[in-house]
Amino acid sequence: MGGIFVIKGFKGRGRRRPFSVEARLAEHVDRLGEEHPPIPVDSADYTMARPELLARAFGPVLTYMSRVELEVERNVLELNLLLPDPPAVDRHFYADVWLPQEIHHGLLLDRLQSLAGLPPADPDLTSMAFSYRVLGALGRWSAVQDVSRMLYYLTGVATEQSAILAYNKLHQGLLHLGERAVATTVVAPIRRQEPGHFAYYKIAAQGLWTELTGWQKWLVGTLRRHTFEPVGAYTKKQWAEFGAVMHHLGITTDGEGGLTRYAQQIGRVEMELLWAMRRGLRVPTYVVDSLRSAARLAAAERVATAGS
Repeated sequence: MGGIFVIKGFKGRGRRRPFSVEARLAEHVDRLGEEHPPIPVDSADYTMARPELLARAFGPVLTYMSRVELEVERNVLELNLLLPDPPAVDRHFYADVWLPQEIHHGLLLDRLQSLAGLPPADPDLTSMAFSYRVLGALGRWSAVQDVSRMLYYLTGVATEQSAILAYNKLHQGLLHLGERAVATTVVAPIRRQEPGHFAYYKIAAQGLWTELTGWQKWLVGTLRRHTFEPVGAYTKKQWAEFGAVMHHLGITTDGEGGLTRYAQQIGRVEMELLWAMRRGLRVPTYVVDSLRSAARLAAAERVATAGS
């Protein structure tokens, strides 16, 4: 799934990752491109038994996820600003493999929601905060760009893990509704591509983390703690929409327990890298707090809607 927050060709000027990591990433990207080409939009069977029920049950999920997937076009522009001199394999991954795959995910979901009677996706493909330009300028120094790259990888890990969980639940929910055609030809092909993205970010994050100095690791942890946000949620309205996604997928059905389990899965990799010294801490608190805030905003909106 797409989505980055503040903070990939030719050789970078800074330190290079160990060849073993670079080689693993290059092999992985080549395999992703060969084995998982973009899914043709017309290859799916959009037959629905009860489109109105599907829209009621999962409309907010389709609307949110199609927007986020289609916004990867803007995400690439942001990456080009933030990472002025990335490793070649990063640029190859996000421009040649990740981008076309994710755009087709968005197109598939958008076609599905339109046929179910929902409004088409409305992605923001142009807005970029001034902070991106500032960080991009600072990124001319390789040590700073390494920090931005690390944040990019961590965001990718959390985003893709969130997508894997969401698509699994959406697939199960559609099958429960009896919508086998769209579950097996729209959602199932999409969810098969997301683990490859997750693996890329995880390998890259683990490799780069071993190269960072103490002050870089401290800065990564500080920035991550203060800038973490749910995937695709940049405004208060979008935070509430993400909370609605969790609600419709049943993530918050079990209350705090379900939300915490979801946070643990999203934040596992950065917990192992950034906060391993925090004995007894099972998930970064900022991940739980962000999801909790999104859930509260969505609940308040449901109450307001019911009372109007």
